[in-house]
Amino acid sequence: MRIRRLSAALLTSLALTASGLATVTPAAYGAASAAYPAWAAWTSYTAGTRVTHNGADYEAVQSHTSQPGWEPPNVPALWKAATGGGSDTQAPSVPGNLRSTGVTSTSVSLAWNASTDNVGVSGYDVYRGGTLVTTATGTSFTDTGRTPNTAYTYTVRARDAAGNVSAASGAVTATTSDGPGQPDPARMPGAPYLYMGWGSPPNPGTVMDATGVKSFTMAFILAGGGCNPAWDGNRPLTGGADAQAISTIKAKGGSVQISFGGWSGNKLGPNCATPAAFAGAVQQVVNAVGPAVVDFDIENTDEFENYTVQDRILNGLKIVKQNNPNLKIVVTFGTTRTGPNAHGIRLINQARALGVPIDNFTIMPFDFGGSNMYQDTVNASEGLKTALKNAYGWTDAQAYAHMGISGMNGLSDQQELTSPATWTQIRDWALSKGLTRLAYWAVNRDRPCPGGGVTAHCSGIAQTEWEFTRTTAGF
Repeated sequence: MRIRRLSAALLTSLALTASGLATVTPAAYGAASAAYPAWAAWTSYTAGTRVTHNGADYEAVQSHTSQPGWEPPNVPALWKAATGGGSDTQAPSVPGNLRSTGVTSTSVSLAWNASTDNVGVSGYDVYRGGTLVTTATGTSFTDTGRTPNTAYTYTVRARDAAGNVSAASGAVTATTSDGPGQPDPARMPGAPYLYMGWGSPPNPGTVMDATGVKSFTMAFILAGGGCNPAWDGNRPLTGGADAQAISTIKAKGGSVQISFGGWSGNKLGPNCATPAAFAGAVQQVVNAVGPAVVDFDIENTDEFENYTVQDRILNGLKIVKQNNPNLKIVVTFGTTRTGPNAHGIRLINQARALGVPIDNFTIMPFDFGGSNMYQDTVNASEGLKTALKNAYGWTDAQAYAHMGISGMNGLSDQQELTSPATWTQIRDWALSKGLTRLAYWAVNRDRPCPGGGVTAHCSGIAQTEWEFTRTTAGF
């Protein structure tokens, strides 16, 4: 273990007076600054250990092993500002104009004006009454899981990297709307994608405890040789990391959606020779896992743009639904900024022509040249609504009730930026229109790494850990 080095000099002179009394007189001295090791992720810290982070010193409140996103200013439950070290003692200014920007029956959305600081504001502590709800990196937050027709009072404090905290903002009180008599039975719980073969997969139980999320979309089922299903094409349906994660989710009262396909890999659609064979492969997964939803992520030239394979999958889904009438079926596919492209329109029209009982059509509004990701997502969704109305003769409400959104948190492959605030906007729009599915790619990336680019284990932006999942849990 690295130990800090503390050096101090104390010079004394001893003089015996004529009366025989000894007097100790310390000379003037100065203590050198403490040199603490820099905070690092994946390091074991015991209570009382001191570290340096962004020029400020911190002391561990409790023993723990650090993880990315657990930087000392972000987790006051684990770290406190160390006294006697660091020169920044100036607190940020008080956040201004705290306001409610919207309510639902189970959520309150807040926004406030940014604070200033002599060094820099690192986050905002949001309090519901006297309880700390979260530390937000931006100037907005949606508090989910609230009770209908109930008043809640909030305040916000700004903090900096040295641990200095502002005085509380003015309070704002907002009342949630009346809730429906029964929850919408068609709406699936928000279920972000979790991929156990990539991107430092987290323990789903830990994420559930931290965010309140109750469902995950487990990715991906591929062909493990011929028409035989396997996780990622190489991990067994039972007995492996995927099955263990699913067991953890269910043990905590959660549910899973199982995703087949994806952008790459050896997929079942091209490898299963007939619709019956495809349905048989899906049934193996259903029997092994017991999902609430099966999601068919139809992408790329081998499935989405291959109409023979499209039809094979669609006809196979008819058999799956016949054999599992309570199982929800989702098809997920890419989009342009104005709605499905020709392949997507063909998929929708063919599903209608073949009489395939699809519960939800989910688009992926990213990697499509987006600039304003909220507005582009809304426009793409409205284009999907139009396509569904044209194919099925539905009303707006009926079309929305068969629609879903699957986004990408942080930076997309094309460097499109979806911030936590933008994702909250998208979720609230989906709720307001009655959409029935919300997901994003992926929980593995729901960790901060500002400047880290597009990577598997974090979002590439500044955020709190599991912030996108917490928002998705409010769907």
